[in-house]
Parts: sequence; structure tokens; C-alpha cells
Amino acid sequence: MKIIFMGTPGFSIPSLTAINESKHELVCVVTVPDKKKGRGQSMSYSDVKKYAIEKNIEVLQPEDLSDFNFINRLRALKPDLIIVVAFRILPEIIFDIPAYGIFNLHASLLPKYRGAAPINRALINGETETGVTTFFLKKKVDTGNIILQDKINILPEDDAGSLHDRLSKLGADAVMKTIELIENKSFTLMYQDDSSATKAPKIFKEDCKINWSNDSAKIHNQIRGLSPYPAAFTHYNNKSIKIFKSNLTDLKSDSQPGEFLITGKKLYVNTKDNLLEISELQPEGKKRMSAKDFINGLNLK
Repeated sequence: MKIIFMGTPGFSIPSLTAINESKHELVCVVTVPDKKKGRGQSMSYSDVKKYAIEKNIEVLQPEDLSDFNFINRLRALKPDLIIVVAFRILPEIIFDIPAYGIFNLHASLLPKYRGAAPINRALINGETETGVTTFFLKKKVDTGNIILQDKINILPEDDAGSLHDRLSKLGADAVMKTIELIENKSFTLMYQDDSSATKAPKIFKEDCKINWSNDSAKIHNQIRGLSPYPAAFTHYNNKSIKIFKSNLTDLKSDSQPGEFLITGKKLYVNTKDNLLEISELQPEGKKRMSAKDFINGLNLK
């Protein structure tokens, strides 16, 4: 099959690699325009473009996805399928271009966690299971008819980084299975039940600030759901501290929420119920470090 792939970040790469290394013909990739980054304002480009350049694959980077020239180029390529993995919202004019349609890979078990941050939100909400879904596109985001779903357990030690990597690999397998189902016309579509839908909106700064008056489990899930990026944070001595890893304990809090306790080389913070152990953090202006190194730097008497 002739395939056009649309994607942007690292999450897309396992799927893109699997397609490129398969029997199918990857005719081009579509990704976001290059942008200036950092103090030097040097141009940077997406992970998908980096891969495409390495593999000598044509790259399209339209500012406007409805642009006449872009649409004509897609039509000229005569794709059988367009596959979308972590990209922008597509205009309907593109939907009818590929012979077999357009499908999207989403990092949740739809209709749960529709939106931009399904991995983060699943962890923040303390879910123990998630997965990936492939579905044909509809005008309304993440609502299309489901082709295939694969489940995965969320491990106690998972954070957003590790779960992201596991789901990206699971997603690549799902993409290849979906292509085969479509090619053989052997799939049965499943409609999404909107009444069971939940949202996974983009993460904002207010989502990252820790409220120590919450119970320890909720704070722990917030920390793991935002680690390594953008990271949950708190304040100490009027400076921000990002927190990347924590451990639940059975030790009851005996001080005001937010007050910290050091015993030996371990750092605990009081919450609504139990002490929460902090194991990795990053004080403002410094590198990420262990709690032990942080304690050593406090020069406590």
C-alpha cells in the first residue's frame, strides 16, 4: 500500500519506523514547520523530520493544512492510506484523498481520555490500565469509529516518560495490525459511546503545582503523571523545586501539609494523610538530583 505518514514528536517514531521497514511504500511524511529555538534562535525541526531526512523520505511542512498546493501534492501522491500519529487536527478536505481513508493512533482506550494529554491524565487519575486505539478520522477530534485497541497495564513504577515509551511501541504494533486489517478488509468497526467519554486536556502550569493538602496518593500520581516533563513543582525558600519521583509510605503525617521532614538521608513531606517520600527533584537553577544530594546541599546543623 502507498502510505503518507503525519506526525511530529518522538512518540511517532516507532510507528514511522515500522511502516518504513515494512513491505508498504512510504511515499512521504507530513510534519510541523521548523521553528526557532533557544537563546541563539537556531532552527529546530521535529523528530519525524529528522527521521525522514536520515531515510531520504520526502517531507511536507505546510503552515496551513488547507493550502491549495499542499492538498494538490497529497492528491498527486495517490496514497492508499494516510496514517496520523501525534499531529495536528486535519481539515475535512483531506479525508477523501486516500483510497482507504485516514486513521489515527491515540494513546488511550477511547472513548476514555480524548484530548492532548492522555498519558499524563491517566497517570494523574491513578489508572491501572490504559492502551492504544486506532480509529478512522471524523470532524470531531478523537470520536471516529474504532478499528483496533490493545491494552497494557500501568505499572506502579511507571511515570509519564516510561509509559510514553511503552505505549509508543505498543502503538507501532497496533498501526501495523491496522494496516493489515484495512488491506484485507477484515475489520469490524466499533462505535464510540460518547456517554462513556472522558477528557484529557492539555497540561497547563496550574496542573503542575502541588497542593500538599491533598492525600499522598493523589500527590504521588500527580508527580508521576508529570514526570519527566513538564514536572510537578512546589516552592521552598521562595524558589521553585521540580519533583520527579516520590514513594508512598505508611507513615502518618504529624505536621502541617507541606512541611518537610528529614530522617537520615531521606526527605519526606507532610500531606493530608501520610508522609510522602521525595526521591528525585530539581531546585531552581540547578540540575536534577537525588534527595540525598539535595539534603547534603542544605548544610543542616
